[in-house]
Amino acid sequence: MVRHDATDGPPRLRLLSLAALPRAVEALFESDFDFRSEPCDGPKTLPDWPADAILCSPGPIPFDDATLSRLDPNVRALATYSVGHEHIDLPACEAAGIAVFNTPDVLADSVADAALLLILGAARRITESITLIRSGAWTGWTPTQLNGIELRSKTLGILGMGAIGQRIADRARSFGMSILYTNRGRLPANLERGARFVADVQDLATQSDFLLLACPSTSKTRHIVNRALLDRARPTMILVNVGRGDLVDDDALLAALAAGRIAGAALDVFEGEPHFDKRYLEIPGVFMLPHIGSSTVEARLGMGRSLVAALHCWAAGGTPANRLV
Repeated sequence: MVRHDATDGPPRLRLLSLAALPRAVEALFESDFDFRSEPCDGPKTLPDWPADAILCSPGPIPFDDATLSRLDPNVRALATYSVGHEHIDLPACEAAGIAVFNTPDVLADSVADAALLLILGAARRITESITLIRSGAWTGWTPTQLNGIELRSKTLGILGMGAIGQRIADRARSFGMSILYTNRGRLPANLERGARFVADVQDLATQSDFLLLACPSTSKTRHIVNRALLDRARPTMILVNVGRGDLVDDDALLAALAAGRIAGAALDVFEGEPHFDKRYLEIPGVFMLPHIGSSTVEARLGMGRSLVAALHCWAAGGTPANRLV
């Protein structure tokens, strides 16, 4: 797997990064590999360097058949600096004999923290509060000013009770929230920790004060938040999305918000991002973040360490747990 010669010690895997990474993360790769960073803006500008493995991230380069054909023939692995892998054609990689790794689990705490930020931001009307104070229009405290809602005694419905969903539930319990969840299957009691399983996502929406999306994007979950689901929701419900942007039908959500069929939304991800439906900017009850769920120093370093370990395991002939194909 590692082609080039080394004069002192065993050969070092050649790793080419096509993504701009934090300097501390690059240092992790530099210490273990023959590492080069050459971010590029498309498959036609791929660097000409004989790498053994490519480090990538979601962005301008789709790793489909066309891109794979442009890679150096010695490339045998793709390591994506992300959990999501929609930018990689896994069947094409498998057919080409290229291993693919991602970074699951290490983001869970950071994303769970961001989920609580979103919940609180929408509940306490933070978009309106920031606008008021930054505009200079604030005239002082009044009993009617921007009254939001408390989290205690509210019900949080979680769609996707994996590592992230479970950590969100743990944090929400400390606020006195009750937890419902919908998942591909019911969790063991020790993982439920008192959460109640609801088999149907529309029933989950009916019973939730906050409906939080923490599931992956698949053919079954794309636009799972649609007109039919939102019509079942409580008018006081707030939708929260830390999963994927295409879980939500923007037209359906915007119509529900405009009509008052639900109370608000808190979104960290958007379909087609960084381009998003600008109509959201016109609705005060929408709290938005620019996909910063995993944007912590701890998560970024954890992602790097996860890929370092995976590449070492793979180069030694093993099968790391975060190998996708």
